[in-house]
Parts: sequence; C-alpha cells; structure tokens
Amino acid sequence: MAQHLTQNQAGRTAIESLDVELHNVFKFFNQDPAVHGVDLGVRHGEFFSILGPSGCGKTTTLRLIAGFETADAGKVLIQGQSMTSVPPYRRPVNTVFQSYALFNHLNVWDNVAFGLQLKKIHRTEIQSRVKEALELVKMEGLRSRFPSQLSGGQQQRVALARALVNRPAVLLLDEPLGALDLKLRKEMQVELSNLHQQLGLTFIMVTHDQEEALSLSDRIAVMNQGKIEQIGTPGQIYEQPRTSFVADFIGNTNLFEGEIAGVDASTVIIFTKTGFSIVVARQHDTPTEISQAVVVSVRPEKIQLSLYKPSLQTNCFEGRLVNIMYLGTHVNYIVQLTNGVRMTVLQPNTFGNLPNRETPIYAWWGETDCLALVKT
Repeated sequence: MAQHLTQNQAGRTAIESLDVELHNVFKFFNQDPAVHGVDLGVRHGEFFSILGPSGCGKTTTLRLIAGFETADAGKVLIQGQSMTSVPPYRRPVNTVFQSYALFNHLNVWDNVAFGLQLKKIHRTEIQSRVKEALELVKMEGLRSRFPSQLSGGQQQRVALARALVNRPAVLLLDEPLGALDLKLRKEMQVELSNLHQQLGLTFIMVTHDQEEALSLSDRIAVMNQGKIEQIGTPGQIYEQPRTSFVADFIGNTNLFEGEIAGVDASTVIIFTKTGFSIVVARQHDTPTEISQAVVVSVRPEKIQLSLYKPSLQTNCFEGRLVNIMYLGTHVNYIVQLTNGVRMTVLQPNTFGNLPNRETPIYAWWGETDCLALVKT
C-alpha cells in the first residue's frame, strides 16, 4: 500500500497508508465528462463513502477503481500500484452490487464458493474460507438455500460473503442497501458497520442516502456534476460545508442568497435579496470581500422560536407559523417571515401544547449558528 507523510496533532511526522488513490482522473461518455478531475485518497482500514445525487459520477468513480471502466486521463492506484493496465479480475478489490448479482441456479454455499473455484483453489481451503465467510455474515445455517428462497437482506449477506471470501484489500459497495425496505436497511447498516470494524478492511461505498453516509462513514466525498465538492468527516461535512451545494444536499438547511455588506474582525454582515441583514461569525474560510455574492446556510435545528421578542440585536426576525408537523421526537415548523420568506425550524418535542397555525412568532439564531458560503 502507498505511504504518505502527514503531520499529526503534536507536529510530528507520521506515516499515512493509502489503499486507493485517484489523481486528476477524467472519464468521458460521448465527450461529456462523467468524472472531471477527481483527486482522492482512501486510507487503509477506512470506511469511505462517495455521496451525491443521481448522475453526479459517483458510480462511475467506483467502476474506475474496480476496473469496469478505464480512465481517459489521470491515474488510479491501489496499494501504491498503478491500475492502468490491470483488468478487474486481477485487482485486489471485490464489488457488492445493489442487485446482488447472485446465481439463481446455485445455492448459498456454491454462490460464495464460485470465485474460489474459478481460481482453482484447493477444495479444503475453499471449504474453510466459505464457511468462515458465511459465519461472518450469519448465513452459515442457510447454506443449502437458493437465492429465490432468501429475503432481500439474506441475499445481501450472501453477496457480501461472496465478496469477502476472496479476501480483497478493498471492498467496493455500490448502493449495497438500496433495494431493501427502510427497516431492513437500518438493520443492515448496523451489520455493515459491525462487519467493517470486525474485519478492518478498507470499505468504499457509493450511496445517495445522506443519513446512511453520515452514520457509517469515517470520511465522505460529496460529488456534484463529476467533481468532488468536499471531502471530510461526517461532522465536517454537516457542520462546516464549504459550498452551498454541500450544505443543501447534506441534511436540511435554510439558504438565503445575498451579498456581503460589511466586515469586521469577528463578523460578516450579509444583506439578503429579500431585504434583511444576517450577521455571521467569521471563520478561517468565510468569504469577506465586500459585494461578493454569498449564500447563508442555517440548519433548522439551530433556529430558536419565541412567542415574545427576544432582546437580541442580530438575526432575530418576526413572522408567523404557517405549518406544524408533529414527528414524534421532534416538531417541524414552517415560519413565514414578514417579508414573505419561509424557513424550516426543527425543535425537540418537549410534550407541551403545540402552538396553532397563524400564531405570531419570532425566529432567531446565534451568529455562530450560521455560515456564509460561496455560491455554487
């Protein structure tokens, strides 16, 4: 595997191992770039997710790593070795597909053993490795069943076992839980996380499910129109998005377009297109150029509501409730401000009486609870 020098928190040089690297990778379909200059490095043992909307290039990126597609420019490296002329079956990776791709005429045991048999592995070793793989995914007791006799979750476990039995350096997961119903999907997320921790393998997962990526990943790459908008931990992606696209795609947020009207040592003042001012606490990457077009992002859970006007000088706006949605643990409010702008507010359910629609209300948030982002 490749090793790169990094600086740790104490300032000492440390060695970081990368199992997968993409360097300025391009892939064109009919002269249109499906993948546009992608750079990323996936660390050894990491659960890395590529997240984005349909058509953003995330599955093509995974297929480039697997070898099912060939890069038109740039390099793909696995464990420090260039994969330019290496076919898929010679790469130290295995892929689990959303469709499972099981052989219907083979039972569970034979499905998992199939790849090893092709490689002419000795029968004794095949038996040992298949048994181990099925035990890992808790399917050893169903070894004689055929795919048609299994539930969706069981089929997914067999697909995972078939990939793991080859002992790949990297496991590629292409929307692995997309075909499951919500309850089973949640259960399989836990199983997938446990499996990753147990094996210590490098997992790379493609998904469009934000919650899935946030809950499972060590780091996430957010893609948009063939490019990576941001790479970071789930906390960084959610709390510190670098672009308006990332803020809007990851979770729910309220976005206000405007331009910078004033700057001082600690804050930036944005005058919105709808005619009100928002004060944002400055961070190291906050835009500061006067008249620069920006987007302010405020997460619904960061906004507070009050029936009485708070004694605040900034980021406090008068409005009325136009919709109330009871969600059990939380309540979702839609507030329409006096200038006609609507915002979403999410608050914990404290089991008190909910206010009525059309109730006059004040919505407010702190200067550190919002971000000014470059418009994308």
